[in-house]
This record gives sequence, structure tokens and C-alpha cells, in this order.
Amino acid sequence: MAAMSNDLRLLQFSDPHLSARADAVLRGVATRPALEAVLRHARAQHTHVDALLLTGDLVNDDAAGYAGIRELFGAFGKPVLCLPGNHDEPEAMKRELPAPLFQVGGHTDMGAWRIVMLDTCVPGKAHGRLSGTELQRLAAALDSAGNRHVLIGLHHHPVRQGSRWLDSVYLQNADEFLAVTDRSSAVRAMVWGHVHQQFDSRRKGVRLLSVPSTCAQFLPHADQFALDPSPPGYRRLTLCEDGSIDTEVIRVPLQVGQALNQRAAGS
Repeated sequence: MAAMSNDLRLLQFSDPHLSARADAVLRGVATRPALEAVLRHARAQHTHVDALLLTGDLVNDDAAGYAGIRELFGAFGKPVLCLPGNHDEPEAMKRELPAPLFQVGGHTDMGAWRIVMLDTCVPGKAHGRLSGTELQRLAAALDSAGNRHVLIGLHHHPVRQGSRWLDSVYLQNADEFLAVTDRSSAVRAMVWGHVHQQFDSRRKGVRLLSVPSTCAQFLPHADQFALDPSPPGYRRLTLCEDGSIDTEVIRVPLQVGQALNQRAAGS
């Protein structure tokens, strides 16, 4: 579906897990070359983009990796909306990804839409949780949205994915989060990262979407940790003026030298 002039065009990227080392490898994938390949594809295929949305784990427990995020995503010359994941350092993100090009957390209004970016990080833990302050901020953003449609971005999944190990590290107070969003008629979609796989469902009319990682992928519906040989990817989102959403996940096959090694270990 072609985007109308007043529609909002986003690209969502997640879980690049960069570090200071350009040759760093995570679960068999060279993270920076993989991200570069994904971004080359995105820039070539999507010449009309309003903003980029990065849904966490931008670095892999290494704040020095934000220099690469700043360089690679800044090259688009478009607003970059960011939120932290469990491998991020939220304060370092705010310091290393400066305004006006980058925005970490908060919310922003673009056309007929409000985009809310949440911090679900629990220091030292793989699972997520929204603090009382963050839940209050969400409620205020929804209450003040006016006639705008709302897209909520977060790192941890607020609904179970049917994968026992992944669902043990999801959003621990998802019920509180959903109770807040259920009170608003403005919410149209929720998007997240963390799961390294794509997901598309609905709950009470709200679109629920996850995106593959720009590096290694997790096997869907697995009881135990397992890798998926599917290539990296990103999500295109067209947020229409009438509140509807047109979206697709786009996969980017890597070169043989960057291919996923199923025997790779680590978490």
C-alpha cells in the first residue's frame, strides 16, 4: 500500500548489540557488519522515511558501542527515536546519543501520531519491568494525546510469545502496563525488540509487533534457548493518518562469512 502524504513512515531496528570492537561477534554473527548490511538495504529500499525507531539492546553491555550507533544511524539524517534494553546503559545512551537528531525515551508527536518510548530495564536482569514513575509517565502521555493515535515502543515483550525460556524474561508487570493502555482508546500498536524474532498479533484491537534482530535470531516457540538460522531484519511501519497500520518485516541475507553459526554459544 503506497503511503499517503500525511502518513508517517518509520523503520524499526532492534538488538544490534554493538560494542567498541568492530570485529565483535555475538552468537556467530559479526554484529557491526550485519548492522551495516541491514542499514544499506534499508537506505536503498526506503528513500522516503520520516524517522527511525530503535527498540533496545543497541549495545552489548559496552557503552563504547554507542559511538557506532551514533555514526551508523546518524547517517540517515532523520530523527532517531531510541529506548533502552537490558544490555543498554540508559544514562550512557542519553549522553552518547545527543539531541536533536537522537531522542532517548519520552514521547514525540509526528503528524497524526504520538510515539511513546518506554524504559523497561531492570539493572543486572534480563527480564523487564516498568517502574511506577514510568507507568505514570505512560498514563500522562496517553491522557494528553488528544486526537492523536498512539504507538508504544518498549524493549521487553508485554505478551507471551509461546517460548518458555523467552517468556521467563518478558515484562514482569505486563498486567499493570496493559491495564494502563486498556484505559486509552488512542493506542493503536505496541512494538518491541528483545525476542530476536518477528511476531504479529492483536489484543483488544491493538496491533502487537516484534521485529528480528539486526544480528542473530532466536528460534520461535522453543522451550530452551535455541538459535534460528533466519537472516537479520527490520520492520517497515506506515502509520496512516486514519489510525490504521501497514507493516512488513524485511529480511537481509548476509554473506557466507557472516552467516549464523548454529554452534555458537553465549547469551
